[in-house]
Amino acid sequence: MIKYIILGVIQGVSEFLPVSSSGHLVIAQKILNIQQHLVATSVVLHLGTLLAVVIFFRRDILNLFKDLKLFGQLCAVTVITGTIGVLGKDFFESLFSSARIVAIAWVFTGIMLLVTKKFTQLNKDKLQTKDVFILGLAQGLAIIPGVSRSGVTISTLFFRKINRQLAFSVSFLVSIPIILGAALLEARKIESLGQQDIVNLAAGLIFSFIFGMIALLALRSVINKAKFYYFGYYCLFMAGAVLFFMK
Repeated sequence: MIKYIILGVIQGVSEFLPVSSSGHLVIAQKILNIQQHLVATSVVLHLGTLLAVVIFFRRDILNLFKDLKLFGQLCAVTVITGTIGVLGKDFFESLFSSARIVAIAWVFTGIMLLVTKKFTQLNKDKLQTKDVFILGLAQGLAIIPGVSRSGVTISTLFFRKINRQLAFSVSFLVSIPIILGAALLEARKIESLGQQDIVNLAAGLIFSFIFGMIALLALRSVINKAKFYYFGYYCLFMAGAVLFFMK
């Protein structure tokens, strides 16, 4: 069970901090030598963090019913990202077995995060059509393991001069249908589970939820303090560590 708790903690923290949960899980599963029920583990851990997003952003979700324009824009982002995911499904899945790909993707994420330091004039409080299109493409890139979804989406919104609060909420609101859709698609591949497997997965879900909530609180604080780019150094460090130790 301890291995699944560790995975739950890793998922909860890395899903929301801009450091790539998929990249961390690929590396962690190799280190912990977890080879069984990989699909079920991924689905359950993502459901834990999905629950964290829904609870953390419950007010923003309810406000979408009052702001139909924003609701429509978020739907458009989802369509763009979903199209990329469906068309490139086989290609993206093939990348999850390569630690080197994860490292290269971490370098990309790290550089993108570091560039956000130069964007301080964030004064737009509404999304425009071009913002929606670019955001959808950016989120599509995050399917690659090692590319942080929150990292590239928040960075992209900063590049588009979207203010910090809106960038933070939009980034995670658009993640809800993507996480849920991916989990449902993968759930069809889940094989029969024994009682101990269910207990292990339940532990992973609980810890991914708890640490997901903690990570969201931490990330909001970091963004408000304009320290978001700090995570770029971590991504570059992880890339170097993977390339050095997992040749």
